[in-house]
Amino acid sequence: MRKWLPVIILGLTQFVMVIDGTVMNVSITTVVEDLGTTVSSMQLAIATFTLTMAGFMMAGAGIGDRLGRRRTLVIGLIIYGIGSLTTAVAPGFPVLFIGWSVIEGLGAVLVIPAVAALAASNYQGRDRAVAYGILGGISGAAVAIGPLIGGWVTTEFSWRWVFAAETIIIAAVILPFIGIIRDGSRKPATGRFDFAGVVLSALAMILVVLALVSASTWGIVRPINPPFEVLGFSPVIPIVLVGLLVMRGFFAWERRLANRGGTPLVGTDLLHIRSLRSGLGSQMVLYFIIAGTFFILPLYLQTVLGLNAFESGLRMLPMSITIFVMALVGSRLSEKVSPRTLIQLGLGLAAAGVVLLIGSVTAEARGTLFSVAMAVIGLGLGLAVSQIGNVNMSAADESRGNEIGGLQGTGQNLGSSLGVAIAGSVLFIGLAATFNYNLAGQPAATANLQQQAQQVTADGIQVVSSAQVQEAVTDAGLPPDQVNAVVTAYDDSKLQSLRAALAVVFIVGVLGLLVTGGLPREPLGGRGPPAA
Repeated sequence: MRKWLPVIILGLTQFVMVIDGTVMNVSITTVVEDLGTTVSSMQLAIATFTLTMAGFMMAGAGIGDRLGRRRTLVIGLIIYGIGSLTTAVAPGFPVLFIGWSVIEGLGAVLVIPAVAALAASNYQGRDRAVAYGILGGISGAAVAIGPLIGGWVTTEFSWRWVFAAETIIIAAVILPFIGIIRDGSRKPATGRFDFAGVVLSALAMILVVLALVSASTWGIVRPINPPFEVLGFSPVIPIVLVGLLVMRGFFAWERRLANRGGTPLVGTDLLHIRSLRSGLGSQMVLYFIIAGTFFILPLYLQTVLGLNAFESGLRMLPMSITIFVMALVGSRLSEKVSPRTLIQLGLGLAAAGVVLLIGSVTAEARGTLFSVAMAVIGLGLGLAVSQIGNVNMSAADESRGNEIGGLQGTGQNLGSSLGVAIAGSVLFIGLAATFNYNLAGQPAATANLQQQAQQVTADGIQVVSSAQVQEAVTDAGLPPDQVNAVVTAYDDSKLQSLRAALAVVFIVGVLGLLVTGGLPREPLGGRGPPAA
């Protein structure tokens, strides 16, 4: 038990980090009511939390190399705990925004790279494969089980208890055991801290992630409701392009700093390692699938089937179980099977599960098919995530662990942002287009009603329940036959758009197989770390 205690502590740390965001998502309406704020304000808080982590992840990795991974982990946990406590006692939105979006986000950028690096420094060979299988399983299970925990606590007690519990777990369970975790070697720092690199990496990631997370409301090409337009188009793609140009400048600066004998935030030589590039690419695809699927599922379960947050979490429980179990099984299989084979099989299973999920998205609950789809997706994700950490960390010497951890955190955020942005945009844009088309096919839909509907949906359309649509059009004074026409067209369009969004997730999962070609073709289970 003592042998595995370090990874248990690191896994518990990762569980707290992952579950935090899922709880806030399922509790958003209750938080809005309790704090007297608005949904748009909470969307700003969620976006800022993501931006903080994405923008400063590389800086957190660089600090870990300066201070040591274990010390950085302690500092990050303390900051995160202070943010969680601030969130738990927040009397209003401004305090919640500072505590959750800013303080917790800054704590996470110190913790996430350190967790990845410390797992590598505390385990070798077969044990390292098992350790990363445990971490991957915990992370995936936390994503899936978060809505269940958050929904139950919010319904039975208060959302504040989740954040208070996080503070207690950090202070009473995690921090007292940090001393048993071995710090490990790290790359010696020479020269001043790379503040210019921090600014460039933060600006690049903030621009890219901001545009991606806003794509569903701004529109990808055709503007829906953006703050400004660029030559009549949505600003999403131009902002992403500017962010990519800044990112190119960041890597150019890092190369220049390394050539001058300084210590860059990340060594660009790491990106020349083919297995690491494939590992990071596979990780982005996996988190695209996770984020895209978990963006669509609650909307289906709650606006079509009418389930609450807790009931939605129960429906997704088969995925939680299979992710965790398969992650442990995958870590054992890594002794005899190559990561390339296991990750490709995992992506294939996850894509097959999404196909089953598309078939289960109907107006009536198809419980058995839905549960099977959840289980198959979990099997695939669990098998793949069990390998990613070990593949990435085995690509370079242990002293580069913090840099690779920062790259992993960045890849995870980018994959998640892409998943929500693209799946969300397909859903919302498709919903507006198909609604007007379906409404035109209704016998009771007059030309005047169709014109009114086009005007209302010109700036986008929200995903709501049938009851909310019926109430809105009834209050607008429409006769019963036209009310039924609008509700029927909307319900049909919502199901079509939900399936289309999941189809995009499936396509990305299949195309993701193309980035796996550089993954190791030999088992890593018994391999030691590369030479320095």
